[in-house]
Amino acid sequence: MSTPNSDTEHDSLILDSWDRCRSFGLEHESQPGLQQLGSSECKLLREEHNSLVHTTGQEVLPFYENILSNSKCMILLTDCRGQVLNGWGDQRFVGQRQKAFFQQGTSWLEKTHGTNAIGTVIASGQAVQVQRDEHFLKANRFMIGSAAPIFDVNRDLLGVLDVSSDAYLPQAHTLGMVKLMSQSVENRLIINTFGAEHFLLTFNTNLDNLDSQWSGLLVFNEEGTIISANRRAELLLGYDLALASISQLFSCPLRELKNQPELQPLQLRTPGQHHMYGVIKRPIERVIQAVDFRQHKAGGASIAASSAAPATHPSSPAATNASTAPAASDGVIGLNRIGYGDARVDRCVRQAERIIEKEIPILIHGETGVGKEVFVKALHQHSARRRYSLVAVNCAAIPGELVESELFGYEKGAFTGASNKGAIGLIRKAHKGTLFLDEIGEMPLQAQARLLRVLQERKVTPLGSTESYPVDIKLVSATNRCLRSQVQDGLFRQDLYYRVTGLNIELPPLRERTDRRELFQQVHLLHREANQPAPLSDEILNLFDQHPWPGNIRQLISVLQIALAMADEDAIEPWHLPDDFFQDIEQQRSALSEPRDNALDNPATAGGATMRAPRQKADPWPASGVDVFRTAVAPAQDTASTDETLAAYSLHEGNISRTAKALGISRNTLYKRLRDLGLRQG
Repeated sequence: MSTPNSDTEHDSLILDSWDRCRSFGLEHESQPGLQQLGSSECKLLREEHNSLVHTTGQEVLPFYENILSNSKCMILLTDCRGQVLNGWGDQRFVGQRQKAFFQQGTSWLEKTHGTNAIGTVIASGQAVQVQRDEHFLKANRFMIGSAAPIFDVNRDLLGVLDVSSDAYLPQAHTLGMVKLMSQSVENRLIINTFGAEHFLLTFNTNLDNLDSQWSGLLVFNEEGTIISANRRAELLLGYDLALASISQLFSCPLRELKNQPELQPLQLRTPGQHHMYGVIKRPIERVIQAVDFRQHKAGGASIAASSAAPATHPSSPAATNASTAPAASDGVIGLNRIGYGDARVDRCVRQAERIIEKEIPILIHGETGVGKEVFVKALHQHSARRRYSLVAVNCAAIPGELVESELFGYEKGAFTGASNKGAIGLIRKAHKGTLFLDEIGEMPLQAQARLLRVLQERKVTPLGSTESYPVDIKLVSATNRCLRSQVQDGLFRQDLYYRVTGLNIELPPLRERTDRRELFQQVHLLHREANQPAPLSDEILNLFDQHPWPGNIRQLISVLQIALAMADEDAIEPWHLPDDFFQDIEQQRSALSEPRDNALDNPATAGGATMRAPRQKADPWPASGVDVFRTAVAPAQDTASTDETLAAYSLHEGNISRTAKALGISRNTLYKRLRDLGLRQG
């Protein structure tokens, strides 16, 4: 064959491919170049694309088993670089010399293989079937390849699905089947990524075709914002769906869509008066708040939707009374929701944003519970590495003798008790992603030396191995200690200190944050159920303001979770708060109060001095506007009735009628007692 016919779009694809082959210096007689990864690189490649391989092999191909079993064909799945991830099917049509090219880790790019289905899909971005004589290299003309691209939720090329077979077998429907399979993989990836926390709408022009892989698929959040969509959805609607609202697409109220019974078809109408049919699938888990994983590409610039979305000002009523919490997918708080006006927190965010894409490590200082890991997760999600893993390692939680094997991995039989399969290690799991070393000051010195070498060479050598593996990581560390002092004390290596301290930022404790009242509201929204009232009352906010929060945000979350469980479907009241919450306030009151006479600590004095009444325990249920540090002491004769009233009021969860009945008093008398105790306002 001298040149392909150029009458069709298909022929144009082949012609363009042949032109590229010539520019690579290939000739028809050239032999394919075997470029294959080593066993360790292959393993890393599979781990990097584990989700794609599992989705294709376990969730998609089984549905096509009957079709594929009747044809002598082989299925190849590659990554976006044309490297084989896995293969299924019949290899009998492949000769002995060609078998190496169908193994894991082998590249099928055009520059080494000429025109071929996989390489040409990667070069063109379009599905293609390459007939026997359309292969540029004669050595590849023993087969026909049909391949289609697989795009991820961001519409970036993720991989290629290819079906290759003997050139003499019928191929009439193979390309269509491959397109259908690749669409199935894309749909499953969208569902697996978003289905747990968001609404899924499957729609089509015909009711009978709703279960087809060619149906449109939309993902939207509680507010109706489109989070993700498959390519078919945009084709059916003729609309750019990035950050669109569901109400712009269909003349159907959002509430009606959200309340539609699952999998019960409903009729939809587009603004252009086209009729569609759809089914809704509600979130598996409680919806908190969506993050927009899709990227809106305009003018050649790729803008993360989570950054592009307009932010509600934290002090606005919309922010305070919002029914959704400031959380992103998979429980990740967005970086623009880390702070609500505190200057120190805002400065930390701005600095980290500028550094995250650079080869500069970040060290985060802060007390226990201030939210260091939450900050790192938000930073990772904001970075270009968000498509890869964030591996968080608590250096204090791993036994000292296991730190090295956990971090760096090990070969099988490297030590007694080692797995017979070996282990890749946490650092290599973070390849192309972010490695977060929490409590890095707790790392043993021997492990520090190995970590230093990894950071210097950007390679990891597992225990018991002589082979090194390259790693590309963004390093973020955190500590609640002063590492400089540990260096002086010989507990932390000085050379490692300068390797991990690129940008130093310090997250302030909760008690020092100027935005804490808004933070109280937002954490409450994050953890409350949909049927629980919001926002927190001024009464509760005033109590929270007076608390020292020694456990910081972690303690705040614990207190709110207990209070929400106690309140059930009611608004949180003071008596819903745990006892130790008030004990913390009382301890701070005692610390801040003026020194007392020694007689307080020594009730009996020499010389027959009179005994002074002990200071009464602080009222654990102060009301709004009442100073929690008040020192007024109730008369001794009222102590019993006060304790009895408080116990009954707590036992009956604040119910006036039941409390009054248990005490044998009237409701008016109970109201008076509660006002005297500061539990009710007059």
